Amino acid sequence: MAFEEAASELTRRTLVWDAHSGFMPDRSANLENLALWRDANVDFLSINVGFDLMPWHDCVATIAAFRRWLFENQDRYLLVQSVDDIAAAKASRRMAVAFDLEGMVALDGRIEMVRFYRDLGVRQMLFAYNRNNAAGGGCHDEDGGLTDFGRAVIAEMNRVGMIVDVSHAGYRTSMEAMEISQAPVIFSHSNPSAVQYHQRNIADEQIRACAATGGVVGAVGLNLFLGEGAPTAARLADHVDYLIDIAGPDHVALGLDFGFPVDLPGIERIVADNSDFWPPDQYPLDFHPAFFAPSGLPELADELLHRGHGEPVIEGVFGKNMLRVAEQAWQ
Repeated sequence: MAFEEAASELTRRTLVWDAHSGFMPDRSANLENLALWRDANVDFLSINVGFDLMPWHDCVATIAAFRRWLFENQDRYLLVQSVDDIAAAKASRRMAVAFDLEGMVALDGRIEMVRFYRDLGVRQMLFAYNRNNAAGGGCHDEDGGLTDFGRAVIAEMNRVGMIVDVSHAGYRTSMEAMEISQAPVIFSHSNPSAVQYHQRNIADEQIRACAATGGVVGAVGLNLFLGEGAPTAARLADHVDYLIDIAGPDHVALGLDFGFPVDLPGIERIVADNSDFWPPDQYPLDFHPAFFAPSGLPELADELLHRGHGEPVIEGVFGKNMLRVAEQAWQ
């Protein structure tokens, strides 16, 4: 069988898990666009329902709107309650989904909000979105590490079964979180700085520390974090290759951060108006985001096959590694 045919078959057959979506978390979002993932044979998608620019009540309103839509479309989508639901969704030709929060402003400084969000479908939560908050430091801020509240949040996340996610966090905060968590920690959507320098990308020490927790690093498909040029399968494969070399094949995943095309003008306006969250030296004002789309996953599988990676390695990267983390971290 030719590489291209093998890649297409592999993508259809294996579990495909995208650890983070990139569209704007807004109650008015057109979730019919989730078909962009479902039609690409993505079996599980973590949907972003809030980030640190949003007050906590807007995150709750977004979750309420998304939950209602998902319940009205259960013939195509399943909001998962357990790991077993993922296999059940795939068997019934539905796409499994859960929610994630980018930063802990959504907690409103209250530890009881962790369980509250978990019960609403949030299965992973980032510490910070670029800037410091009450829990820890962001990657574009003076990172003082975990606060006492942040340490308490990790313990509560471990207790209730929510994955600790340190994408967008500062170096010190991420390293301290990985040191104290009793469950695997992930970078849901971060690329290695050694391949493309950006403050949002991560150092080799962070990659190795993540693997030591049993977690994964999800390679992200946004052009700014991939390198110059279009977000191609070859460019994304460069980052996957490097992560495999540093962390090992069991600790690499995908978090494409793909955004709906219709949302891009809104994202550009928000970036321009919030330079503290997106510093101009890291996000040029003339920057136009471009994403590696879920529809390109067979091409990525083909690229990895051509580079000598066997099907078990690709199956791990495409989904089985994240499934293992969920089996260990969720309750």
